[in-house]
Amino acid sequence: MYMPWPLPDENWFADASNQFEQDREDVRIEALVAQRLSVDWTTRRQQISVCVQNRVVILTGVVSDSETRQVAAELAYDVPGVFDVCNTLRLSGQRRSRR
Repeated sequence: MYMPWPLPDENWFADASNQFEQDREDVRIEALVAQRLSVDWTTRRQQISVCVQNRVVILTGVVSDSETRQVAAELAYDVPGVFDVCNTLRLSGQRRSRR
């Protein structure tokens, strides 16, 4: 018989109604980060997608230089409620190596 082992942060007996509040918070954070990125002169014309899961902002897309990549992460960190930022933005012209 297989018995799943819970992760330390998991609470299988917790009230599931809290999930709705967490989802609303993620949507709020996602909107605020996207708004900040679209207003800032450094990041407004870049191809940046924003996704939020459990208050962690995930930035994906292509930017023109490393300064823009860093500014995008800093703008995301400055939004209230953000726990962490996963910056996976790539630089334009940067190619993946083939193995």
